Amino acid sequence: MSIPIPVTQTAKAKKKLELFDFFYKYGTILTIIILIGIFAVSNPSFIQTTNLVNILRSISIVTIIAIGITISLTVDGFDLSVGSVASLANAIVISMFVWFSQDTLIAILAAIGASLVVGALNSFMIVKLRIPDMLMTLATMFIIQGIALTYTKGATVSQNMVMPDGTFATGLISPFFAKIGQVPWIILIMAVIVIATHIFLTYTKHGRYMYIIGGNKEAARLSGISVNKYKILAYLLSALLAAIGGIVLASRVMTSEINSGSPYLMDAVAAAFIGSSVLGAGKPNAFGTFVGAVLIGILQNGLIMMSVPYYAMDIVKGTVLALALAVTYYKQKH
Repeated sequence: MSIPIPVTQTAKAKKKLELFDFFYKYGTILTIIILIGIFAVSNPSFIQTTNLVNILRSISIVTIIAIGITISLTVDGFDLSVGSVASLANAIVISMFVWFSQDTLIAILAAIGASLVVGALNSFMIVKLRIPDMLMTLATMFIIQGIALTYTKGATVSQNMVMPDGTFATGLISPFFAKIGQVPWIILIMAVIVIATHIFLTYTKHGRYMYIIGGNKEAARLSGISVNKYKILAYLLSALLAAIGGIVLASRVMTSEINSGSPYLMDAVAAAFIGSSVLGAGKPNAFGTFVGAVLIGILQNGLIMMSVPYYAMDIVKGTVLALALAVTYYKQKH
């Protein structure tokens, strides 16, 4: 004998679900608006044009790397090696200038080439040997970190650095390359990548195939979609975008620090997961990832202006990531 559910209880449950759906769709954008209001009241210079441009500049590298993670998520993958790939690209592009006196094109192509090798390695191990994505890219992360450290001998690579034989490096970083990391170019590069990826994933056959694979691999395979080909493409694009992030980082700081790309990993992962819920998309997407990066950038900038210690930033970012994951996984189950 079934027990009847009271009408009022059903209505309350429905209202609760609708409220959750509203915050799921618009929560990130509302949070951004509320944060802008709070930081603007506490410090009016927060909403000055100079500071807003500074926020966009600061999120450019995170966004570029996060777009790579987003692409890997579309095929139900997860690329943890992007931070290390960015470090490797940073080290290679600066060393090509400083150690080998190469021009800009050669330096950039060398960094991209090395990163694509990493993407190809990830693809081979994941697709052919069927190693779980997260475990393989975690292993790759440590391997690439070690390679980058070995290549630079653990030293900071910069102009006029002291070489192991006691002489000074004579190579110079190209003035053209130095402009890539400056406003407005760094912001334009980010905008082009976000728009191009959004068009690719949303309006092309190949992008839709990647979403189908992410939703149900077996159904995609039975539909005649080459699952392996698109997974390889996803990891190559992820490595390419991580390399571009590392190159832009190199142009911005004009040096290669040890593991310089690693700090961008957590921000990029957070941006990609926050972006999954923006406007109720319910899937990884380029526009949402950009909005996620904006949220993180506003948080960082606003907290710095409120004199919050830098070592407390990770608490805030980790909390934001935990909330984004909680909302994403709760939505998947309801």
